[in-house]
Amino acid sequence: MIDISKRLLRIVGRTNAKYDLICEGDRVLLGLSGGKDSLTLAHVLNRQRKVTPFDFEFLAVTIDYGMGEDLRELSAHCKEYGIPHEVIKTNIYKTAQEKIRENSSFCSFFSRMRRGALYKVAQERGFNKLALAHHLDDAVESFFMNFLYNGALRSMPPIYKAENGLMVIRPFILARERQLLDVTKSNNLPIIGDEACPAMNFNVKMPHARAKTKELLKSMEEENNKLFVSLKAAFEHIHQSSFFDNEKLER
Repeated sequence: MIDISKRLLRIVGRTNAKYDLICEGDRVLLGLSGGKDSLTLAHVLNRQRKVTPFDFEFLAVTIDYGMGEDLRELSAHCKEYGIPHEVIKTNIYKTAQEKIRENSSFCSFFSRMRRGALYKVAQERGFNKLALAHHLDDAVESFFMNFLYNGALRSMPPIYKAENGLMVIRPFILARERQLLDVTKSNNLPIIGDEACPAMNFNVKMPHARAKTKELLKSMEEENNKLFVSLKAAFEHIHQSSFFDNEKLER
């Protein structure tokens, strides 16, 4: 097993207990891109599977976009550490060539296509839950992006039911990004970075809004080192009647 901090494991354990993310008999499909977040989650789930007092099954699945990406090192790493892993081949790259317009945004397109491929695998194989590696920084960034650019107050829930009935879970949602980065660095994990992003081969807009939001939050946290502690608490204490939604007003 790789070295994972006890603090991170406690956070995941408490998150699971609080939101009932993984329970007895669950069959969990993990979306494994090979990035720092999903690869760390693969190791955490593999450890939990061996030490938790209940039984659950999990499979890590990597979506092959069909653009000739080399996933052999990732597959070998999973085999070395006993992580159940499969690569699912798709034609997402070819579809993108036909569908994406020049200078259009690509993030949501590839996210939808990748999520759709994972949903399909889960349904065909009888998995009842899909695990994603979003962390607290992702949730906060999503909140601020929706707040600043979309005129909505929304973030990323720890668990929700997709339209197809599949439960989507986020075991890292209360963990900080830097904690996951520490795991990958201290264990020298073979991380797949932006070089595997299909959009690098397209003339498309880069996600400037997310980069700007990251910088904004970084500067805010430098001034207030308890920023994410406060935001995490705020996400659990929503006073809906204090906003302008007519259906939520108390009268």
